[in-house]
Amino acid sequence: MAKIKDLTGQRFGRLVALYPTGERRNSCIVWHCRCDCGNEVDVITSSLTTGHTSSCGCYSRECTIKRSITHGMAQQRERHPVYYIWSAMIQRCENPNNHSYKNYGARGITVCEEWHDAKVFIEWALTSGWGKGLTLDRIDNDKGYSPDNCRWATWKEQQRNKRNNHLITFNEKTQTIAEWAEEVGVGWQMLYDRINKLHWPIERALSI
Repeated sequence: MAKIKDLTGQRFGRLVALYPTGERRNSCIVWHCRCDCGNEVDVITSSLTTGHTSSCGCYSRECTIKRSITHGMAQQRERHPVYYIWSAMIQRCENPNNHSYKNYGARGITVCEEWHDAKVFIEWALTSGWGKGLTLDRIDNDKGYSPDNCRWATWKEQQRNKRNNHLITFNEKTQTIAEWAEEVGVGWQMLYDRINKLHWPIERALSI
């Protein structure tokens, strides 16, 4: 069997490949991806590598919005990359129909009053370290979105801060699977499978 190309963490347009789902479509591996807007979608390898799919569909919707917007300030906000991050934040916290609402608004995660103004949020982003490829990360996952609880982080840093991270303690040292995988030099998926599917002892799982 041909070795599966590891796309973990690679960017394809607005999409970042997170992990293979284990499914195949038309003989292609299906990857679970996160879009810059916050949505997550499953995409086959060939669609990612050829550039056929480069977003969750938000890019097409945004193009339609841009064509219909005539108000100058609104159009500027639509064009700025941070606007999409702001919009996704509002949606997952306040729109019960949003697919991520159950993990945010439904469990009490809110957006502070001042950040309901997109212009204020964008100004904060530009003066607080925002850069291309960074994501909005809450320092305390049990608190809402506000200047004192948010920072800009890489995808890897944000994954390490997720509330459902699986922590492993070995030799009095506690780290996430991703951190252990990086330290011992194996893929995180391989380490995950060793522990959760093959049920190897931690010492053996952490060996190369």
